[in-house]
Amino acid sequence: MKIAIYDDCMEDALTLKAFLGGHEARVYSDADSILTDMELKEMRYDLYLLDIYMEGSLGGIEMAGRIRDMDEEAVICFVSSSNEFYREAYDLYALQYLVKPVKEEAVRRLLDRVSRNLAGKKEKSLVFKSRGQAGSIPYGKIRYISSREHTICIYCTDGTVQEYRGKLNELALQICGDVFFRCHQSFLVNLYHVDSLNGKDLVISGERIPVSRKYYAEVKRRYQDILFEEVY
Repeated sequence: MKIAIYDDCMEDALTLKAFLGGHEARVYSDADSILTDMELKEMRYDLYLLDIYMEGSLGGIEMAGRIRDMDEEAVICFVSSSNEFYREAYDLYALQYLVKPVKEEAVRRLLDRVSRNLAGKKEKSLVFKSRGQAGSIPYGKIRYISSREHTICIYCTDGTVQEYRGKLNELALQICGDVFFRCHQSFLVNLYHVDSLNGKDLVISGERIPVSRKYYAEVKRRYQDILFEEVY
């Protein structure tokens, strides 16, 4: 796993790095360095550990927004001496929030969680048949799925839409669980691509997906569980 540590306190950064064991990690103490690597060298990391308070540089909240612009699937964890930024972390779809002094056990659990997510995205795919041809799309590449008049539409992260004939009820029984969740009679969503829960809508890359009253309470609970399943 490749990990970026963004922290202007070298002692804290090196402590975090030591807790990462054999994983490949790079420490950044200023915004220019990490943004240059990402923008010019097109470097990407499996996990970004961002300190919220940065002296004389972009704070972790602002940095997370910049990273999201370049890597929409970035896995972000905030590190802070205070828990006052939970709301901002929630809005930026942070996987977790670590409070300093960070404990090794908390980091190990975070790494286990990220590893499971990465493995799940690699292994699971939605298999379907369209016009007699078999197709397959990894779960991680699917933002949401809609249905109308027995036509299933799969909306992908690259902007494409794959259609095939089928029933949403049958598909929901197959794939809903850890990644996908039913939010409406006509929609299944990949909760890992949801940017926010805004009123009665889920927002995914600027698109609003309705959440019906029947599913609202459970959708909200599952979404919050994914964002902050474990806070240390």
